[in-house]
Amino acid sequence: MFKFKLKGSENQSPAISTSFIGAGAVFTGNLECQGDIRIDGTIKGNVRCMSKIVLGPEGVIEGDVFTREADIMGRVDGRVWTNELLYMRNNATVNGDILASKLMIDPTASFNGQCKMGANIVDLNTGNLSLALNG
Repeated sequence: MFKFKLKGSENQSPAISTSFIGAGAVFTGNLECQGDIRIDGTIKGNVRCMSKIVLGPEGVIEGDVFTREADIMGRVDGRVWTNELLYMRNNATVNGDILASKLMIDPTASFNGQCKMGANIVDLNTGNLSLALNG
């Protein structure tokens, strides 16, 4: 299983909220969030989310995605690393490598890259990957 580490997050219990990037909106830069996020617009940068990312059918991420869980219906041009489930729904496209604990791909979704599954730790601050220690 994957585990994420975020500096200073060990003792915090922030209120979970859902953020939205609406259709037609373009966000340039790296995006970080604690709660769920739904993206129907375009993100030009990396997305780091401690919860769940939902990428709508018209949504586009031009960068890497690091998250606990992802539900992809749009297009990602970059790596997708999930701690739990990555679900690529009908007509979703990922152009980049995938690292996921669990992976579901609908028949009309497309994936262009390599896929790895296993016990890893992804540091959300740096994107660095290391093997998890069992214990």
